[in-house]
Amino acid sequence: MQPVCGRFAPTPSGRIHLGNILCAMLSWLSVRSVGGRYLLRIEDLDAMRCPRSLADLIEDDLHWFGIDWDDGGSTGGEQWYQSNRSGLYDICYHQLEEQDLLYPCFCSRAELHAAQAPHRSDGTYVYAGTCRSLTPEQIAEKRKRRPPATRVKVPDRVVSFTDGCQGQYTENLAKDCGDFIIRRSDGVYGYQLAVVADDAAMGVTEVVRGRDLLESTPRQLYLYEKLGLQAPVFYHIPLLTAPDGRRLSKRDGDLDLGVLREKFGRPEPIIGMLAAAIGLRPTAQPVTLQELAADFSWDKVPKEDVALPEEILRKA
Repeated sequence: MQPVCGRFAPTPSGRIHLGNILCAMLSWLSVRSVGGRYLLRIEDLDAMRCPRSLADLIEDDLHWFGIDWDDGGSTGGEQWYQSNRSGLYDICYHQLEEQDLLYPCFCSRAELHAAQAPHRSDGTYVYAGTCRSLTPEQIAEKRKRRPPATRVKVPDRVVSFTDGCQGQYTENLAKDCGDFIIRRSDGVYGYQLAVVADDAAMGVTEVVRGRDLLESTPRQLYLYEKLGLQAPVFYHIPLLTAPDGRRLSKRDGDLDLGVLREKFGRPEPIIGMLAAAIGLRPTAQPVTLQELAADFSWDKVPKEDVALPEEILRKA
């Protein structure tokens, strides 16, 4: 049986907040509870938006929280930063290109929003394939005016998988997703390609992330298939929300680790708060990560988003 290998892969565009640290905590517990290997990858594809200083701050917050890793981060070297891994993405890009799965897309954001195109039930835009059948002459003419992004052609096919937290999930690639971008017009590779290439290259066997990314998984499974790579097991965890149901984000500065560290002074109260909110403990008593790992089970983790009680937010 293949040893379990998990990872935490933050984007250093701001200080990590309570939702980020919950993801790190659950991914760490899942791996450590079975004696697996844990990695830290920095997803700084957009290097201008993700300075190294913020990546270093994330590492400091993780260390303070009690999360360690076996490889990666600043001590692992530059290969653990996505901004330095474009060579691998180039290889995967050319593999897809050789299968005639890629095409240039010249649609602007404004044009996409203005188009009368299908949408998912949640309102998310599904690309209508506007540029899919452009002739070489049309492509050459459009290139004179603007550089294109690159999209992957998807078939009219259902992709289904069993998520370790959310259960069975099914999506039709053409109807629910549409051809998706893997490289932006400025040459920066997109998340969908980079995450697949990196997880496969790093030997990741399980991916823990927020359930807001559940719908991107069929696209990634399609890329795993076309690139001949082994897909990991996925666990899409519930998101933390405010008591009114509003999703927490990096805009909620009162819930970032900098503020929480100042207010609590040590990680155990925060760990206890999160453990109670997510169902790992009956009460919010302070607890260590090691104590939680001793009896961790995915069966305890709910599927639906978790609202933090008002008293916790006031305390935080």
